[in-house]
Amino acid sequence: MELLEYQVKEWFGKMGIPVLPSQTIDHPTDLKRLKIDYPIVLKSQIYGGGRAKAGGVRFVETTIDAIATAQNIFNLSIYGELPEVLLAEAKYNIEQELYLAIVLDTAVCRPILLGCNEADIDWEEAGEKMQHVVVEEQFSPFYARRLALKMGLQGALMQSVSEVIENMYRLFVEKDLDLVEINPLGVNSSGQVMALNGNVSINERAIRRHQEIAVIARKLVSRNISKDTNGNFGNWDGVGMHGKIGVLGNGAGSVMATLDLVVSNGGKPGVCLNLRHAFLTDTMPTTFNTRLQKALQILAADKSIKVILINFLGSIPQAKEVAEVIANFVKQQSSPNSQEFVSDGNKNRRRGFSLPRLVIRLAGSDLDTAKNYLSDLTNVAQNPILLVESLDEAVTQAVKITKENVKRQR
Repeated sequence: MELLEYQVKEWFGKMGIPVLPSQTIDHPTDLKRLKIDYPIVLKSQIYGGGRAKAGGVRFVETTIDAIATAQNIFNLSIYGELPEVLLAEAKYNIEQELYLAIVLDTAVCRPILLGCNEADIDWEEAGEKMQHVVVEEQFSPFYARRLALKMGLQGALMQSVSEVIENMYRLFVEKDLDLVEINPLGVNSSGQVMALNGNVSINERAIRRHQEIAVIARKLVSRNISKDTNGNFGNWDGVGMHGKIGVLGNGAGSVMATLDLVVSNGGKPGVCLNLRHAFLTDTMPTTFNTRLQKALQILAADKSIKVILINFLGSIPQAKEVAEVIANFVKQQSSPNSQEFVSDGNKNRRRGFSLPRLVIRLAGSDLDTAKNYLSDLTNVAQNPILLVESLDEAVTQAVKITKENVKRQR
């Protein structure tokens, strides 16, 4: 997960990394109350790159020009993304630009310090210009100074850059980052350094350890949910499609294998959810059963889903409770009085649930109890559960049901 520039610079400022005076702009008229002296630079706050070349970074000299420019930037789509906020920042006269980064190298399982005397890097030639230092033991200022020396820096500039690197590393560790980058680090005529732009990449599996990051992540998820999909899907570790067969699995491998088999058998998979992991932005503990219960509700609320294909294998905690969750779901949703508001794009509508068929494959000795429990529900008249032994049979039956449904509609 990545942050916008203004969020990154808030972190930089708290860590002692020098940043320019700045102010976020939610509407062009906010510039009438600007607390920064002109000239300033207005920056579009989007997640994609290339904003400067697209016209999303503009220098202005007066309030009138700033308001007109801000209006244009707010309406400027860059790679299909419109900004919800702009960053107004003081202008900085630079003599030199440097590149600094700290990245987690998964190959050596260690942080790597990166530095270059050029900010506008051609990454095809970066190996010749980029300096690096592997943090092999507990971090100390020695590593920061070593990188600065390898970059050819001397005197006061070497000391200033070393201090920036030290603070970057502290941010890297405290926020569980995969990357922290300053591009560029500007140097003015007096040798003062300033982080003019920054980027961080957060380790998604660490989000729940940080309350403030979880809040940002929830906002980001809700912002990126498509209007054409069930809004709850944004909270899940899964894949969104537009077919008629929803897939629930207890591992990435089981979900992807099921999805591939559905496609191979001529079916069209819909939302596919992996229940092994909790929602990345959950700060409170969840159980497998609570995730299963919510996943079933999500798929039932999706009017395009006609079959829910459940493929659980191996070991599942509290297997009997898993069966009870499924049984309670069937009983509640097949009730003739069961009605609920559901989201359909931008509209909310009330409907009685038409429960999708459940095709269930449970493989593993721990799941025998669950299978015995669910076998009693296979005789329910309305939308019975279909319990099968193999994944091939489960997929075959799921595809068959969706095709029969299409024929009935014709």
